[in-house]
Amino acid sequence: MRRSSLLILPIAGLAAASLAACGGEGGSDGDGLNVVAAFYPLAYATEQVGGDDVAVTNLTPAGQEPHDLELAPSDIAAIEEADYVVYLKGFIPELDAAVEEYAADKALDVTTAVDTIGYDSTQVFEEDHEEEATEEEGDEHEHEELEGTDPHIWLDPVRYAQIGQAIADGLAGIDDVNADSYATAADAFTADLTELDAEFTDGLAGRTSDAIVTSHAAFGYLADRYGLTQIAISGLSPDQEPDTQRMAEVAQYVEDNAVTTIFFETLVSPDIAETLAAESGAQTAVLNPLEGLTDEQAEGGADYFTVMRENLAALQTALGAA
Repeated sequence: MRRSSLLILPIAGLAAASLAACGGEGGSDGDGLNVVAAFYPLAYATEQVGGDDVAVTNLTPAGQEPHDLELAPSDIAAIEEADYVVYLKGFIPELDAAVEEYAADKALDVTTAVDTIGYDSTQVFEEDHEEEATEEEGDEHEHEELEGTDPHIWLDPVRYAQIGQAIADGLAGIDDVNADSYATAADAFTADLTELDAEFTDGLAGRTSDAIVTSHAAFGYLADRYGLTQIAISGLSPDQEPDTQRMAEVAQYVEDNAVTTIFFETLVSPDIAETLAAESGAQTAVLNPLEGLTDEQAEGGADYFTVMRENLAALQTALGAA
């Protein structure tokens, strides 16, 4: 994927104007804390917890894939001038560098609030074909780049609630006057997420399959929470192109396990999912990793909860639980 190198530019004279001009959404009007969030789920959680006491700037505009975010000078100025920064270390390396340079003492890396899980693209196929996998050493090398720590924490409502609580603690640490408000809002956010978690648990209880085949390895936390098996065509980055061996492995899995649906997402091309579906006779459907909203979704009033419930409905249909 293409990334520009981080430009460390003089900030003096830029900051005041840049907060309003920042490439993302939101901004401070001078009232309350000014918080910069890396991308949609972190901005949304901060808004829910901070309420009227916080103005949130989302660095990633609606419709843009956050993996591809390139920071403008105005974004860097916003980070330096913010009271607090909420980000996910390792998700946007360019942002990691800016936080280290300008906001190391006023930032929350949300991975510190939860137990993270790894992703290994070969795991399921090794379980199914253990002897074959151990004999062919080249397989491990070919798939090595598809391994790593899954960053898509917010797709597990339980872990997302833990992030909300961590945000409340962080805001209270710099604004003790409103600490009780942040705690109350975080508890309400947790209650809503607990209800959503129960809906997923109940809604998937009668499923006839556990397998979800996805275009991008974004659903490890969702699978972990609800006992599903994720088979991803591409790796943790949506820009990663699968090789022919990977496509053949997934196609074989689809056939062997009578998978009916290949999931693709909203902010990246569906071409790979559509190719595999055409080859295997499966259909395609959207499973949204909620890295961001499209312009249409934002204008239509969609939010984390509405999209997650759409995801649940799609899973119920694909897994025979509808």
